[in-house]
Amino acid sequence: MRILLIEDDAVVANFIHVSFSQEGHIVDVVANGKDGLAQSVSESYDIFIIDRMLPGIDGLKIIRSIRAAEIGTPILILSALADVNERVEGLESGADDYLVKPFAFSELRARVNVLVRRKVGESVASETELNVGDLKLDLLTRRARRGRQEIELKPREYRLLEYLMRHANQVVTRTMLLENVWNYYFDPRTNIIDVHISRLRQKIDKGFSTSLLHTIRGAGYVIREPK
Repeated sequence: MRILLIEDDAVVANFIHVSFSQEGHIVDVVANGKDGLAQSVSESYDIFIIDRMLPGIDGLKIIRSIRAAEIGTPILILSALADVNERVEGLESGADDYLVKPFAFSELRARVNVLVRRKVGESVASETELNVGDLKLDLLTRRARRGRQEIELKPREYRLLEYLMRHANQVVTRTMLLENVWNYYFDPRTNIIDVHISRLRQKIDKGFSTSLLHTIRGAGYVIREPK
């Protein structure tokens, strides 16, 4: 999962950055509103976590600008402003959720996971086929094909390939795969991912002149179009 955190409190920002990073997620941190807005409209993220009170441009103006640009990425507001009217204003500006400071990381993580899953669910409902190069995955028939060759997938292999293709050209970590393909919210210290990646690579790359599925040493895996 790739997260943009716009937060000017260095202690809070470091806490969130370290906590999500330890779970294998990528967190970009911006400490002011102007740079935060520029980053949010120029880069692709799974979720935005935005403080309300920021130097330069406040959080609500950032959110309104994001929505005006028709960017549907989930937004979670972090704020010390706990009044009901403040929370309502935040949600009406275009945010999807509002978490009051101080907060427990377990609650922040749970809210982030809910928002990201909801967005993925909406994407699933609107798509019928995924494509990476000459690899196609039909979401209705649950069949894969590369070029003219049909690829037979077992249920777990299908889920793994679907997740990788939905995140094409992005490095997907082991933690992301464990949480979203195996529904493990901890690392069971198993080689299950390596085994399935190896089997999947044999099916989608063996016999073809170019490889689509790559291992990024120390980071995870990525499926991408040949250069």
